[in-house]
Amino acid sequence: MSKLLVCSEPDLPSVNMREQLFKEGGWEEAGSEEDCNFLTKGDLCMMSTSNLHIRFDSPDKIAEKAGFKVDSVIFMSKHSAASGEPALTVHPIGNYHDNDLGGRAGTLVPPCPPMMTDALRNIARYNDMEEFRVCFEVTHHGPWLDKPTMFIEIGSDERNWGNVHAAEIQAKVIDNLSMNGEEYPTVIGIAGGHYAPRFTELALSYKVNMGHMIPNYQLEGRDDEDILRMVKLATDATGTKMVYMHRNALKKSVQRHVIELIEGAGYEHVRSADLEPLNGN
Repeated sequence: MSKLLVCSEPDLPSVNMREQLFKEGGWEEAGSEEDCNFLTKGDLCMMSTSNLHIRFDSPDKIAEKAGFKVDSVIFMSKHSAASGEPALTVHPIGNYHDNDLGGRAGTLVPPCPPMMTDALRNIARYNDMEEFRVCFEVTHHGPWLDKPTMFIEIGSDERNWGNVHAAEIQAKVIDNLSMNGEEYPTVIGIAGGHYAPRFTELALSYKVNMGHMIPNYQLEGRDDEDILRMVKLATDATGTKMVYMHRNALKKSVQRHVIELIEGAGYEHVRSADLEPLNGN
């Protein structure tokens, strides 16, 4: 299995993660295509580009045009938030509605649930900086690709973007990722906030892999038809019919309604009790 790593050179954490990966050596020059430079090492292909990642559509096709087989794509990136909270994050990409931040409107990119969930667990395992939050983010922003894709990020402002140790941790995570990860049940997530606290907790506690996630702010003000459209987008892209809901993030009446809605449409509502704990706990 071959993983394409995308380094966006205008992005400091992206460059820092690349440089940490290079420290181990063993990389070989592998040519260029459409102003993108390539290096390879084992099953990793490093693409360096002057393009801003969230608007850099189809790097998988550029890599394949250059002769590389691509099974999955990992974008190395900064994470921006007004809070400035230090954070190490991973997330799937795509747009449930508008595409103000790149990609295609109303379209989701296939995620890589086993690899992305494995990444989250390894970030939590390797992180030794107490001030850094470790979490999923929900599905958001571009670019558009055909291949299973995830973003791995360092946040959340200029005080943290240049943190070399954070880049070292994320590089270690990337270097130790398996495309297949653990073959656990795969679910999409519904409800909760942007930083997916319940889905993060779930992945760190249970044998489950997370795919796309639909937060409260995507649900608010939407009619049943639009909610089901988003669920279909998320489940189809993820390749599952299983839905996990952050129930405490919704009023009980809304919980019941959404559960009835998704079950009536043929999706399986999964609870924590349906999942096997990690580490036999």
